[in-house]
Amino acid sequence: MLIQGLFYVFATILVLAALGVITSRNPVYSALALVVCFVTSAAIWLLIEAEFLAVVLVLVYVGAVMVLFLFVVMMLDINLAELRQGFTRFAWLGWLTALAVIIEIAGVVWARGGLGLDASHGGTPQPATYSNTAELGGVLYTKYAYPLELAAMLLLVAIVAAITLTMRRRAGLKYQDINKQVAVRREDRVRLVKMAAEKRP
Repeated sequence: MLIQGLFYVFATILVLAALGVITSRNPVYSALALVVCFVTSAAIWLLIEAEFLAVVLVLVYVGAVMVLFLFVVMMLDINLAELRQGFTRFAWLGWLTALAVIIEIAGVVWARGGLGLDASHGGTPQPATYSNTAELGGVLYTKYAYPLELAAMLLLVAIVAAITLTMRRRAGLKYQDINKQVAVRREDRVRLVKMAAEKRP
């Protein structure tokens, strides 16, 4: 009973935080709401005794990926006024996309005759020697080894793209020109002035 109550509490917070991600017009607030989503998702993972997934979700996504998101958002110097103007203009497209995703999920659940889970009782308790980390690692590096490598390559491309976006040229900033610095001559930087010697009075 306690686990069910905690699940509904965390699920409610998760849904509200997810709504905050897509409705907030400030990208920094959206990123912080996404952090709340990750933390509450980790709490739900803990309720089903998936400790490794919960720890990875907090350490990797909250500790690394979200910090990267925040740095990219702050470095891109996004015009918030322009975002506020275009929010309502493209809202219909977002609602259509969300409706299409909901219909697809409902269609898959209906075609499979339900989720395939017996919700009348909780999960089976595992013995103390059971390690979900070992089970997860065995599945990832055997059955899903190629999708794992593909996901790693996609993340690498995303990091390179984020760095490329932050290195774009903006007006009012000074950039270092190495070729011009190497090709400089002494006459361009140093001026020799000859003055006649003067006697002290």
